[in-house]
Amino acid sequence: MEAEASKAGRAGGRRGRGGAGGAAARRASRGGGGPGAQNFFIRRKIPEYEVLDEEGLALIEANADTMLEEIGIEFRDDAEALDLWRQAGADVRGERVHFPKGLCRSLLKTAPSVFTQHARNPERSVQIGGKATVFAPVYGPPFVRDLDGERRYATLEDFENFVKLAYLAPSLHHSGGTVCEPVDVPVNKRHLDMVFAHMRLSDKPFMGSVTAPERAQDTVDMCKILFGEDYVNEHCVVINLINANSPMVFDETMLGAAKVYARHNQACIVSPFILAGAMSPVTVAGTLTQILAEVLAGAAFTQLIRPGAPVLFGTFAASISMQSGAPTFGTPEPTLVSYGAAQLARRLGLPFRTGGSLCGSKVPDAQAAQESSNTLNTTLLAGTNFALHSAGWLEGGLVSSYEKFMIDVDQLGMMQRLAEGVDLSEGAQALDAIREVGPGSHYLGCAHTQANFQTAFYRSPLADNNSFEQWQTEGEQRIENRANALCRNWLESFQAPPLDAGIQDGLTDFIANKKASMPDAFT
Repeated sequence: MEAEASKAGRAGGRRGRGGAGGAAARRASRGGGGPGAQNFFIRRKIPEYEVLDEEGLALIEANADTMLEEIGIEFRDDAEALDLWRQAGADVRGERVHFPKGLCRSLLKTAPSVFTQHARNPERSVQIGGKATVFAPVYGPPFVRDLDGERRYATLEDFENFVKLAYLAPSLHHSGGTVCEPVDVPVNKRHLDMVFAHMRLSDKPFMGSVTAPERAQDTVDMCKILFGEDYVNEHCVVINLINANSPMVFDETMLGAAKVYARHNQACIVSPFILAGAMSPVTVAGTLTQILAEVLAGAAFTQLIRPGAPVLFGTFAASISMQSGAPTFGTPEPTLVSYGAAQLARRLGLPFRTGGSLCGSKVPDAQAAQESSNTLNTTLLAGTNFALHSAGWLEGGLVSSYEKFMIDVDQLGMMQRLAEGVDLSEGAQALDAIREVGPGSHYLGCAHTQANFQTAFYRSPLADNNSFEQWQTEGEQRIENRANALCRNWLESFQAPPLDAGIQDGLTDFIANKKASMPDAFT
């Protein structure tokens, strides 16, 4: 699961061989897109759905302030963090920090409400915040359900396959991070292979390692090889998941990674990991209070490290079965939490992360579809800016599924079309078509339909809308079967985007030297 992935576990600005060629390639690449280059993300033209009125929002905010002041948040095993809070005016008692009312909000005034995460292909850079929505794939599962139907531990080959699929999927705007956990590679070295896969097999933006501060630093150093040191110092090129250890704790691993990324002006998603009833109160209002308090403390901390560093208001919220204790997804209460948290993020002026295509099902069946679609619709309508786990999530986040990935990608395409809203242009008003057809006829053969039939409606690459007889003749294929075939086709046809040879050599040298500097560790 997401929290497990975040707890699994320096050669700054080094140029590769042929460094001049690599630098020239970086300049040419960045210059080729130009300031008017198309960005690949959703620009929402539909309103956000809101569940709290002004009175309700003010009540949650006041309760969060009370919680921060009276109960506090623990910053564990990090003396520097405690010193910084003490200097900022907080009341530090042991490892617990109590925050005067308004302190965190005051610090967050320096955080940007909108920023760009730059990709190595400038045309694929994404806006984070405002009316933009970015879909990123699943994050963190140690298992996969492969194309032969086997549930097994993930490998580096699986990881690379999911990066390839995310690169090929037009409705995914982001390469993601730990799309699965490659357990066949040592724990202390796998982050190097994972980050390199994102850099080599895709030119979409990606996420960095957070499982140890030194791994976060390796990510930054690899970004400096890919983009150039000066460019990284001035631009956000990697976004990173910083989970709160709910309830009310930030541990040394997450704090260490957050400090590395914030110091280098890279984005942190401060994201309480909530299973309501276990890690927060059972009520929506109580959960929202705790989420807001944890985000305020964690996000404000990034501004203590570097004012102006990009930071997101994140939340992962699910309920639990009171019978088994297992997480549940697509249910009403987490939906209300997501809507409310999005409102609180907008009032705070921070980009918002939540949601995805979440389910508890063990296979890509009707339960998976129902729970995922419920979560995904909420994700879009809440006004989410960065949607992690948008494709491939299965079994409560324990499994990355190839078939589910393809089905989810189809759904994401539908969400992208929905976000476009209602076209009110002259052509879309269709008065000419209405005049041409008149009463009692049909629109199938009219000029307007003929001119627009190819793009008028979303076309699913997986759904079967043919007759029963044709479906039967074609082998009675279920959507999982069609997803399996399409996935195999994509992987067979994959071609990596070009990467400058000097940059690739620099990255492979960096990785080889890092791996040689330490023995393998699998725990």
